[in-house]
Amino acid sequence: MNALLRILRARRLAARKAARILLAGAVVLGFVAPAFAEPPLEKTEIRYQGWAGQVTFTELAEDLGYLAPLKLKWVGNTISGPQDIQTVVTGDIDIGGAFYGAILKLIAAKAPIKAVVGYYGSDANTYYGYFVKDDSPIKSARDLIGKKVAVNTLGAHLEFVLREYLARNGLSAGEAKQVTLVAIPPVSGEQALRQGQVEVSALNGVLRDKALERGGIRSLFNDIDLFGQFTGGAYVLRDKFIKDNPNASRKLVEGISRAIQWAQTTPPDEVKARFGRIIAERKRNEDASSIKYWKSTGVASKGGVISDAEIQVWIDWLEKDGLFKPGQLKASDTYTNEFNYFRPGKTAEAR
Repeated sequence: MNALLRILRARRLAARKAARILLAGAVVLGFVAPAFAEPPLEKTEIRYQGWAGQVTFTELAEDLGYLAPLKLKWVGNTISGPQDIQTVVTGDIDIGGAFYGAILKLIAAKAPIKAVVGYYGSDANTYYGYFVKDDSPIKSARDLIGKKVAVNTLGAHLEFVLREYLARNGLSAGEAKQVTLVAIPPVSGEQALRQGQVEVSALNGVLRDKALERGGIRSLFNDIDLFGQFTGGAYVLRDKFIKDNPNASRKLVEGISRAIQWAQTTPPDEVKARFGRIIAERKRNEDASSIKYWKSTGVASKGGVISDAEIQVWIDWLEKDGLFKPGQLKASDTYTNEFNYFRPGKTAEAR
């Protein structure tokens, strides 16, 4: 019996050795691809715009190692979402992000872009509030007629939310037009309010929290009062970029979606620490103090997966406002989840 076992064991060892020799020869001859090999990328440099004092999820993805071998090329900072995606349309950068309403307007104007991953939104911790001074007579939407409201840019998130607030509170289109929107850099919004240059200022994040700490202002309403938690905007890519660079597109968007999910599930203090280090190491001579006020991504879905419903809200609004004809845009035509790491039907977590 012992002799038989020795013979069987010897045969198994010989078979394993032969298999290893055959496999090694196959790899040398190119017959077997290395396990988990990724397809070659059509390009390895991605141009983008940043935000002063902030870390974008594209930058976070690179820092977490999710983009390699892709490398980011910073071409400057943007001042607004609409500007960022317009720069994508012109081909001066490869990826940019904005509010869904701004994206839909560009697509309706035949801009060849698609939303690829939701990257910002509002929740109980991260939201835009519309603030007035404590002694302001403004108590309701109707009190805004004839008043000035500071927003970061026209035609984007803050304008849409304000106009929805006015409409839901019974103001006619003519009355709503008597509420004047004033484009003011976010860092100047609080000052403009306190100095009386505007009667209302939209603030979020560190600017909101610092203003509230100083006191003397109160909230009139905020965006989650109207919409609950929602993803408000997405990163976009040009259709041509996707067509010419399908592998690079997948690597880029998968990496960003993984970075978003990392920020969604990692303790805020750890996220803030990483943001602070990224800002310090990139040496752009910027103020990183706002990072300590970071609380959440605001993104409603895991990894920024996009749905028809979150886009249809804004299509309906644009149709109601007369900016789109009924049926002019179909939500499913404006985005793709093809490259999202957490796209439906993909067992990404099993990787």
